Amino acid sequence: MTKTATNTSSNTTFTLGGDLPVRRIGYGTMRLADGPGDPTGGEAHIWRAPADRDGAIAVLRRAVDLGVTLFDTADAYALGAGEELVAEALRPYAGEVAVATKVGVARPSPTEWVPLGHPAYLRQQAELSLRRLRVDRIDLLQLHRIDPDYPLAEQIGALKQLQDEGKVRHIGLSEVTVEQIEEATAVAPVASVQNLYNLAARDHDAVLDHATAQGIAFLPFFPIAMGEHAAPGSPVAEVARELDASPAQTALAWLLHRAPNVIPIPGTTSLAHLEENLGAHQVTLSESQFARLSQNTAPAATA
Repeated sequence: MTKTATNTSSNTTFTLGGDLPVRRIGYGTMRLADGPGDPTGGEAHIWRAPADRDGAIAVLRRAVDLGVTLFDTADAYALGAGEELVAEALRPYAGEVAVATKVGVARPSPTEWVPLGHPAYLRQQAELSLRRLRVDRIDLLQLHRIDPDYPLAEQIGALKQLQDEGKVRHIGLSEVTVEQIEEATAVAPVASVQNLYNLAARDHDAVLDHATAQGIAFLPFFPIAMGEHAAPGSPVAEVARELDASPAQTALAWLLHRAPNVIPIPGTTSLAHLEENLGAHQVTLSESQFARLSQNTAPAATA
């Protein structure tokens, strides 16, 4: 049995950047795309707009109906078509939801994701994102990856220039260390960090702890890890049974319990999975259950 989502309450929201309250389960749009051969998992190409455009729009709008207020996309998703899809789907909800996008990765082919942090390129991509999203200001602009060929201060400086021009509300980072967060913060306030993190992938515990201490939102991508640790008889399955929840809901509830600034952004093309994921808001772990999950899960593949 899976639980369904309910109305937002104080413990299900986080104020991003000090002035942008969002619900603590967002929606990641990366999988709303097609590509050559359409492989799944980490091999997905995310190259073209989805063939079932109406279905994708329906999922995005249903997410709003269920209370999602933060949607995450990137200029690299389907070469900008992902942003165009988000703009079309969320146009009726202008002012009700926040959209985060990312710049700093070039896509020269379906299988290549190349960090590109030239300051002029970052500013140009942000201008294109503004057009595709049909907005005058981006709620959250994230540096998709740090490019080692350019000083981080210059890359953040480009985003800060956009912020000073009123084109960006908040600045975020993705796949960074504590040291990189501190270096970026010396140039501009950092409102969010988006790193790979879930029950079975906790290499960024120190980053999460630092973000929590600094009041920075932490957006774990690939937040639901599925593998042996979620199989029948596993700690996740056992706790899920105790809670009358699904393993996916239990994994998301663990993230929500982990720290008050955690905002998972699970993505799906399935309306049923969308409703299941958002039902995690109703799943409350005891301290004992949280400890059991934290201590007894092993690394596994993400899904």
